[in-house]
Amino acid sequence: MFSKLKQLFNRSNKDLRKRIYFTLLCLAVFSFGSTITVPWASVYTEELGFLELFNLMSGGGLRAFSIFALGVSPYITAQIITQLLQMDIIPYFKELKEEGYTGKQKINKITRWLGVLFAVVQGFIFTIVYSGTKDPLIIAKTTIVLTAGTCFLLWIGDQITKRGIGNGLSLLIMAGILQSMPSIFTTAFKELVTAGTFSSTVGAFLFAAFIIIYVLVIVGMVWIQLAERRVPIQYANRTNSAYGGRQNFLPIKINSAGVIPVIFASTLITIPVTIVNLINNEKAINFVNSYIVNTTVTGFIFYMILILFFGYFYTFLQMNPEELSKNLSKSGAYIPGVRPGNDTIEYVSSVLSKLTIVGSVFLMIIAGLPIIFGAVSGLSSTVTIGGTGLLIVVGVAIETYKQLDSSLVSRSHRNGIKR
Repeated sequence: MFSKLKQLFNRSNKDLRKRIYFTLLCLAVFSFGSTITVPWASVYTEELGFLELFNLMSGGGLRAFSIFALGVSPYITAQIITQLLQMDIIPYFKELKEEGYTGKQKINKITRWLGVLFAVVQGFIFTIVYSGTKDPLIIAKTTIVLTAGTCFLLWIGDQITKRGIGNGLSLLIMAGILQSMPSIFTTAFKELVTAGTFSSTVGAFLFAAFIIIYVLVIVGMVWIQLAERRVPIQYANRTNSAYGGRQNFLPIKINSAGVIPVIFASTLITIPVTIVNLINNEKAINFVNSYIVNTTVTGFIFYMILILFFGYFYTFLQMNPEELSKNLSKSGAYIPGVRPGNDTIEYVSSVLSKLTIVGSVFLMIIAGLPIIFGAVSGLSSTVTIGGTGLLIVVGVAIETYKQLDSSLVSRSHRNGIKR
């Protein structure tokens, strides 16, 4: 770790440092913008419920009703939908997927425009439900500002990807979550140590235990995110001796779906919550608050079932065993002891199913931990352990570190060849 840091400050890596500085500057702009409240709107002080995840991703912008209140969540939603449409749901999208680079560019363009459309819709709904205004002019102006904020963040994300380090949109989401994390520890310290609820010794012990558990959860997340099953593969016209005895593998992550199942589940449950608040029907609101909100027993169970379902769904969407089998056959590769074709499809499906059980249960624990902790601890809702936001931070941090490490390794090789 320290050797990589030392290598980063070598003279030969000056351009790489510039990319890092540019990335930090863009993230600072995002952080500053998330504190600028829309002039004619008011700060929302009540509980956001399932929208707390989106508030985290926007750096607390939704609660503050800032110009970046929507964050990049409309684009993420559009991206998920376009990925689903490529599954033979709409033939046009599948054809674009098979066109390669040209098709990918068209899909990206469609996703952008769809993201802008979702920003308009979400901005309109959030303005009506959470700003408390009924003035058509204010609603229209706020919707335009929120949509423009999302478009600006998409542009910043593109600039980070092109001229900075890492995936721009992912880093913006991570920055938003990190921005609201310090309040977790400050609030925990106040409520456990200085509030007088416990004696100073007991309070300090509980706060230390809280930090230790938090660190252990992060370690567990890193382990799960890096863990993978390596399925050995061989090539028909190659031998291991030709590559110095190196064995080829097909790496399959334990958590191939990432945080997408949790976002899917949260979004699906958010729909009835948003609708009943929009129509302002007291009976409907009471029903949703009693049976669908995740703090209720039935809502929590339903939430866990949705995560498990979407864990399987998205994993098999990302790693289609049939397509994987075809790609292996095209490249002249096979899994030792498994026949090409249907046997390979069944074998990969079996491996994916077993890994997905572990990955989905892990996601269920991470998503459910803050809810259980909040109910048991009695601390305020801002004090949490685990959660989807922390999982996003860990995942993005790992991927960014891998990209930075890869850049440093390739540069050291090039410098060695020049010498």
